[in-house]
Amino acid sequence: MMNNKRLEQLLSMLEKSPDEAFLLFAIAKEYEKADDNDNALKYYHTLTDEIPEYVGTYYHLGKFYEKLENFDKAIEIYEKGMSVAKTAGDNHSLSELAGAKMNLED
Repeated sequence: MMNNKRLEQLLSMLEKSPDEAFLLFAIAKEYEKADDNDNALKYYHTLTDEIPEYVGTYYHLGKFYEKLENFDKAIEIYEKGMSVAKTAGDNHSLSELAGAKMNLED
């Protein structure tokens, strides 16, 4: 494993709080920064599968798919996030996700 103290700390914290959405999100971001795409996707998808109401995931996961040039998957993720944001009444996230989707479709 890479020498990443922050990642090690986050993984250790996750052992104590396995359902903590922000920890899962932070771990996904750390793996993404380290160009470990498989682990980044694993943690992003753990979030969307197990804590789907964590709205912040969808924008970042969509952007990650854009970076991987999987544009159809990015749009799918943005749409799913828009639905979650709408249900939560989170208009800020809804407009952010709609904007990302619109930019991709242009």
